[in-house]
Amino acid sequence: MGRLSFDAVDALVYDPVSANRTATRAALYTLGFRKTETVSALEDFVKSIQKSPPDLALAEAQGAADELCGIIQSLRQGGSGHNPFIVIIVTAWEKNTSLIQRVLSSGADDLLLRPFSTGLLGQRIETHIERRKSFVITSEYVGPDRRKDDSRPSNVEMFAPPNSLKMKAKDKLPADAVAKLLDVELKSACEKLQSEKLRRDSFQACILWRLMQETLPTREVPPELDSLIALAASIGRRSRDNDITAALEWCEQMMAACEGLKLGVDRNASMHLLGHAALSLHQVFHPEKSAGDQLAEIDATVALIRARKHAQAIAV
Repeated sequence: MGRLSFDAVDALVYDPVSANRTATRAALYTLGFRKTETVSALEDFVKSIQKSPPDLALAEAQGAADELCGIIQSLRQGGSGHNPFIVIIVTAWEKNTSLIQRVLSSGADDLLLRPFSTGLLGQRIETHIERRKSFVITSEYVGPDRRKDDSRPSNVEMFAPPNSLKMKAKDKLPADAVAKLLDVELKSACEKLQSEKLRRDSFQACILWRLMQETLPTREVPPELDSLIALAASIGRRSRDNDITAALEWCEQMMAACEGLKLGVDRNASMHLLGHAALSLHQVFHPEKSAGDQLAEIDATVALIRARKHAQAIAV
C-alpha cells in the first residue's frame, strides 16, 4: 500500500465504546492517517458529517444498527450533510443475515466484522480507492451497485460517485485542487441524484396509486397509503429545494387526496384526484413520455408486482 498516502485524508470514527474507538484510531494511525476525529454518540457523528464531511467514515453498528442505517440512508439520499458520497465502512461484532441486509440496504460501502486486523482494514480502504463500486439511484436506495446477476435487464443507470478519499490518497492532489475538483464533481453528482430521485419517486407514486385501486374496495385504509403520503412529502421537499414549482401543486393535491382517504371523505373522488395528481406529477419529470406510454409502463410494472406476490404466496 506504499503508493497510497493517507496523511491528508480526513477520517471520522464513530463508536460508543472508548476502547474500540481507540483501537480503530490506532489502526488508522498505523496505516498513515493523521487527521482522524472520533465521536462516541450518533448525534455527534451526524453533526461532524454536516459540519465538515470526511473523506472516510467508520461507524459501529452494535447497539444502534437501525438508527445508524437510517442516518446513512438519509445521507445517501441527500437528506443531510454536504457530501452524500463519502466512503462509509460500517463495523460490527456480530455476523447475522439481518444486520448484513440492513447495512447493505442503507447504502454503506462496506461492512467490516470485528475484531479486524490493521492489514484487513487497509485492504478494505484500498478497495474503495482503487475499485469503488459504481452508484445506483432507485426510489428506495442510493448507494453501491450490488446486483448479483449482471445478465438481468435493468434501466437503472450507474455512475461513479465523487471520491475525495481517492483524490487525496492516490492522486495526492493538494488541498486547493481537491476542493475545486470535489466541488465540481459534487455539483454534477448531486444534480443527477436529485433529478433521478424525482423521476423514480414520481413513478413510484403512480405505482402505489395503482396498487391502492386494487385494495381500496376491500380495505378502508389501503396499506400503501402511508408510503404514498411519505413519498409525496419527500417529492414536495425536493421540488421546493430545487425550485421545481410545476411539481408542487401536484404534490399538494396528492397530499389532499391522501388526507381525504384517511378521513374517509368521498373515497371515489379522492382516488380520482389522487390518480390525476400522480400522473400529472409523473409527467412533470418524464416529459418525453406520452400519456399512453406513461400508463403502459405503470401497468406493466404493476403486473410484475402482482406476479411476484402471487409466486411468493404459492411458495408459502
